[in-house]
Amino acid sequence: MSRDLSDVTDALTHLFAHGPAVPAMLLAPVAALIATAGVRTRWSQRHGQAPPPDDTGARPPGAEAEAEAEASALWRMRTTVRDAPGSLAALCAALADRRIDILSLQTHPLAEGTVDEFLLRAPGELAGSELAELVTEAGGAHTWTERADAHDLVDAPTRLLGLATRTALDAAELPLALRQLLGRCTIRSLPASTAGSAGSAVDDVPPQGTLEDTVLRLRAPEGGVISVERPYLPFTPAEFARARALVELDARLGPRLPRGRDELTLSEGRNITVRRADTRDVEAAKAMHERCSARTLGMRYHGPVGDADRYLNHLLSPRFGRTLAVQTASGRIVGLGHLLWDGDETEVALLVEDAWQRRGVGAELLGRLVAMAAETGCESVYAVTQASNTGMVAAMRGLGLPLDYQIEEGTLVVTARLAPASPAAVPLAHAERIGTD
Repeated sequence: MSRDLSDVTDALTHLFAHGPAVPAMLLAPVAALIATAGVRTRWSQRHGQAPPPDDTGARPPGAEAEAEAEASALWRMRTTVRDAPGSLAALCAALADRRIDILSLQTHPLAEGTVDEFLLRAPGELAGSELAELVTEAGGAHTWTERADAHDLVDAPTRLLGLATRTALDAAELPLALRQLLGRCTIRSLPASTAGSAGSAVDDVPPQGTLEDTVLRLRAPEGGVISVERPYLPFTPAEFARARALVELDARLGPRLPRGRDELTLSEGRNITVRRADTRDVEAAKAMHERCSARTLGMRYHGPVGDADRYLNHLLSPRFGRTLAVQTASGRIVGLGHLLWDGDETEVALLVEDAWQRRGVGAELLGRLVAMAAETGCESVYAVTQASNTGMVAAMRGLGLPLDYQIEEGTLVVTARLAPASPAAVPLAHAERIGTD
């Protein structure tokens, strides 16, 4: 195991070499996590290390083999197996009898029994219910199956390295990294004030977090609690340890954002800059609110706007999503766009200062936010506005994506369904890009 830890630590050091400085003490726990995840994966893939066809006289796969591969399907499967000699072997033999190939296998030890997680390639005609029945007859219990895709072919150590790197480079990546690590789940970040009410006080969550079957809770780096729920599948101690390692990494690195920014020039020749923003921009964002009219603020917040700026600490926190700011050459913020993680859904929201409206600034922000959502695997984004907010409706229509509209008592919810491969950004209608750093 010490050799594994050394190799992974070296890999982490190389991956983080061009990003923010990472304290050496962070690398060992994350490396241990990844190395442990990789032990069973390497063992399970050894069956594929066959000699090349030239050494055996075998012919390359022909049309018949290719047709069989096309007719197959990938499955993710998790089942509990008795921790006894021969139990796993019996299950693997049953899968082989049905021409089901085991592409990878991870083991999650429990106090009683072992949870084994498989990535399988099965004949295309095999249904999920048949697969579960087959596994149950072979000794598996509490079996769960789900169709997989090519993205699941990445082995566990590689996936964890990628998630750790993304988290280290951008604080807003933590909720997304947790979701990719743990599969379909609902992640909520509860600030200290909210967590302290309704019986979920921060003091009730110890520093090491809690695991309760289908719910895990971790202390948020900025205070409060991160709650993760997955009702359809209990969490294992191994998953809990991995999630805790990512949160610890995020906490020790502190506030951080990607440093890239785009400079654009409007049609009248004025330059603007689009960049990421966080809570360090609260004062500048408050100043922009004070310059906005009551109508503009009302369109954005759908209610009393006298204390609208009290939402800014939440809106600008990377824990709840990503924020883009548009600023002038003098550094004044004149527009904000938010991509907010809302449980299983994703919301987009815009605010552009009155003097800068109808210049394409909102469309530029919206296009970039939607591109970010697509990159993180979101299937849709929604905007909550008023039916009279023609600017926001026009910006959503300008995305060129399928839209759904729901309206009730003057409140309009527009949902855009994202394509699997979304463009990098919707171009600014009346501006020209002049540089990126």
